[in-house]
Amino acid sequence: MTRRPVTLPSGGPAREALRRKGQFWTPAWLADVMVRWVLADQPARLFDPAVGPGTFLTAARRAGFRGAFAGFEPDREVLEGAPSGLSTGDRAGIIAADFLAATPEGRETAIVSNPPYIRHHRLDPERKQALAGVSDKFLGFALDGRTGLHVHFLLRCLALLAPGGRLAFLLPADVFEGVSAEPLWREISSRFRLEAVITFEPGAAPFPGVDTNALVVLLSHRPPAASLAWLRVPEPDPEEILAALDAPSAARAAGGTQVRIRDREEAITTGLSRPPRPERAASLRLGELARVVRGVATGANDFFFLTADRAAELGLDRQFLHRGVGRTRDCLTNTLTTADLDALDLAGRATWLLRLEREAGSDLPAALRAYLEGAERLGIPDRHLLAARRPWYRMERRPPPPILFAYLGRRNCRFVLNEASAIPLTAFLCLYPEDGRPGQIKSLWQALNHPTTQSNLAYVGKSYGRGAIKVEPRQLERLEVPIHVLEEAGWRRDGPERLATS
Repeated sequence: MTRRPVTLPSGGPAREALRRKGQFWTPAWLADVMVRWVLADQPARLFDPAVGPGTFLTAARRAGFRGAFAGFEPDREVLEGAPSGLSTGDRAGIIAADFLAATPEGRETAIVSNPPYIRHHRLDPERKQALAGVSDKFLGFALDGRTGLHVHFLLRCLALLAPGGRLAFLLPADVFEGVSAEPLWREISSRFRLEAVITFEPGAAPFPGVDTNALVVLLSHRPPAASLAWLRVPEPDPEEILAALDAPSAARAAGGTQVRIRDREEAITTGLSRPPRPERAASLRLGELARVVRGVATGANDFFFLTADRAAELGLDRQFLHRGVGRTRDCLTNTLTTADLDALDLAGRATWLLRLEREAGSDLPAALRAYLEGAERLGIPDRHLLAARRPWYRMERRPPPPILFAYLGRRNCRFVLNEASAIPLTAFLCLYPEDGRPGQIKSLWQALNHPTTQSNLAYVGKSYGRGAIKVEPRQLERLEVPIHVLEEAGWRRDGPERLATS
């Protein structure tokens, strides 16, 4: 039977509370899939390190499981207040404590979890350091400092998993795409069997309306295998998904669910959240064609980024201002012209960036000095980025980049020809082509917007909910641009180049 996904708060205090606690509850249909898979060997007990309202435990009872429950849930109000259909006896084995701060004894043969999705910047430094130490000891190497709480839950649960046991975890895609992803999953899959990864199309997204691309990973404490099942699920249908897991085949699809048998090493290298790569054409990496840096971080957009009317009202001299662009939605097409900026200005959008360097305040025009002094009275120089600058109003320097890249977005066309010579803020990345001839710049821009090149973005970026992709500067430099696409766009190879081969 098909069940529709749950609806989460779209914003406001309720949504912020979920982010703070990392509480995004698993939809019942997906809980059925995960629980029935881990219970296939009929264990005596089901363990959940982050019980929440008891979604997985309820699914287990729904599936006919008669064994015991164990787990942790620090928020007793959530556990006791949510309508889960669990008896007092069912809750008896749930400890009101933080799993990562506890020292559970024994081993578990069936573990299922949707761990708290709390990103690194919401963790205090002391806790991050303590968690990193435990995880490093388990793995034998250090994880990236931006590792979220959910990864530590996974590693602690794997340490608890008994030989022959099964584990099902619901995780965000960044666990499979980040800096530490390859070494993390290579180490895990060398010690446990990576049975399957379940990915979801938008119609089956576990958390609709949330900018998180969630996946399910299924592991067992058995000898590692050279291959795994990789599923792409279009609709929330537990029976169809379980049938695909029960009898995966590279040549079949269970109903609408796509099933592929993938080489483990290929899947980890590509990214377990990503589909297999098609046959790759001879390519150049973008880093061989252009330098990539992030846009300007002003430290106070409300102060440094102005409309023409505001700049005129303040009497600011245009010699200290430069045209800029602040938001991706201010680029409605794949070119940005001065006329576009003028239209934005008429609509009340800021398009003028105040650019100062090391000028002493006494050397500046009176109107500008007054503007800076007003900012000092408001405490603007005490903001995080500005407090580290000398003087505080010194702006980051970026020459106008010929090409802009909207690094987080859902539009197919992300590369923008900067005909306005605008300086972008941090919503964009700056591309400075190695060959600065106008014809070569335009050819590169056209090649970057080619569908084949665009499709390669999925293999270097991080995927988020609702089709969003985020690509950081070093990741974008690894983007493969097919040589035949470059040549079709009129790009000329005037010197030696290196082919992208891995």
